[in-house]
Amino acid sequence: MPALSSLLDRAASGGRLSFEEGVRLYLEADIHELGQAAHARRMQLHPTDRVTYVIDTTINYTNVCNVHCTFCAFFRPEHHNEGYTMSHDVVMERVKFAADQGATQIMIQGGVNPELGLDWFERLFKRVCAEYPDVDLHSLSVSEIVGLSTVEQLPVRDILTRLKAAGMKSLPGAGAEILVERVRKRISARKVKPQEWLGVMREAQLLGMPTTATMMFGSIETLQERIEHMHVLRELQDETHGFTAFIPWYYVPFKTPLRGREATGLEYLRVLAVSRLYLDNFPHLQASWLTPGLKMGQLALFYGCDDMGGTIIEEQVVHDAGNTNEASRRDLEEVIRGAGFTPAVRDTYWNLRSDALLATA
Repeated sequence: MPALSSLLDRAASGGRLSFEEGVRLYLEADIHELGQAAHARRMQLHPTDRVTYVIDTTINYTNVCNVHCTFCAFFRPEHHNEGYTMSHDVVMERVKFAADQGATQIMIQGGVNPELGLDWFERLFKRVCAEYPDVDLHSLSVSEIVGLSTVEQLPVRDILTRLKAAGMKSLPGAGAEILVERVRKRISARKVKPQEWLGVMREAQLLGMPTTATMMFGSIETLQERIEHMHVLRELQDETHGFTAFIPWYYVPFKTPLRGREATGLEYLRVLAVSRLYLDNFPHLQASWLTPGLKMGQLALFYGCDDMGGTIIEEQVVHDAGNTNEASRRDLEEVIRGAGFTPAVRDTYWNLRSDALLATA
């Protein structure tokens, strides 16, 4: 059995870890040595002091959902008196607000509302693209795509093809949670199964739509199941090379039916470092500051992350679970500079927008 130091050295230089080696590093490696190896790997992939972020918003257009995840405080079942669905005009007001602040990435995402058909989204997306041609629709989720497939009785590929024609350029990784059937049966029994989630991602990537991958950790999964989640993502990435980034974030338990405890900062950093080392074929690792806060997001830049995510001008799902973190563009740039890095604004596809930085004064 190789020493932990040799495993860390191999992973830091891009060598592939087996599942067993990934679990071992997660369980046994010193947190500081993990961070050092992950940062070395980050600098090997991106040999620059630049840390990127995107100006974006998340418009949660409906909270009506027939999936009923126990970790979610946002959804309302069908016909609930607190359920809502925004009109197209209201969504467009939110898009305008974000675009006026420089947003280029628009995430329109909500519950799985069976009353909304494909035409509703096609008309909305075409309108967004016509009125705001400079924004990218990085929108919906695998669950919403599967929901539309069920409503329309059409294959997922057809749904994605039509949404792409309407202007949806990429697919976020939302809804992955933990891609292990045991966990999903406990926290989201009605949600898509792991292989179904991976299948939708495969179809999107084969259609030329870049996607991200996420992991919501800290609910009821074991530490080994976190590595299993990374493993199936790495296998799909070997096949398609369609994921642009991995975005792990931790479960916020305060107002959810599932309850539980909040992950610690050390758990967050350990997940980041192991992610950067295990997912050797993912180009970017994103610091999801929304749940742990900006200070932990700043520390994440030394545990493998090269991107600070987005400004998230508007967001409701994590907020309703009890999260209160917010950040402006200036906040993100100050955090990046404070860690000794240089901020850079990007778009959804990691194209740099050098003209978009705020003044340093």
